[in-house]
Amino acid sequence: MDLILWRHAEAEDADGEIADLERCLTRRGEKQAKRVARWLLEHLPAERKILVSPALRTSQTADALGSAYEIEPLVAPGATAHDILTAAASPRHRGTVLVVGHQPSLGEVASLLLTGDESGFSVRKGAVWWFEHRNRSGGPEAILRSVVDPERM
Repeated sequence: MDLILWRHAEAEDADGEIADLERCLTRRGEKQAKRVARWLLEHLPAERKILVSPALRTSQTADALGSAYEIEPLVAPGATAHDILTAAASPRHRGTVLVVGHQPSLGEVASLLLTGDESGFSVRKGAVWWFEHRNRSGGPEAILRSVVDPERM
């Protein structure tokens, strides 16, 4: 299985008037999402599952793909790395799983996959980290295939 972590694009700041789950993408965030979506659509396999946090900014990010997705409460803000991996590893998900979520959770997943520790990496707004999982003679391993930064495209 390949696991793709996509942090939502730039969103409005939390200012007390807007509930966290209702924050929208900014214009810049919409552009980031579209740029990254174009790249993803060129590389995503046909057999894929897309899991999206219940936050509005994540569904707006995923909408740029123009593909069906599932709202997954396990990847909501505050999710742990293990929550996200549990959601992605569901037996009903075969092939590639794309998770559209939040920081610091996605950075903790990336850190756990690469180092075995959840201390966390910084995943930029709108960025994608694509992991390939393989089984070798020593057991399973995760390989970082790609990192896509919307500001470098």
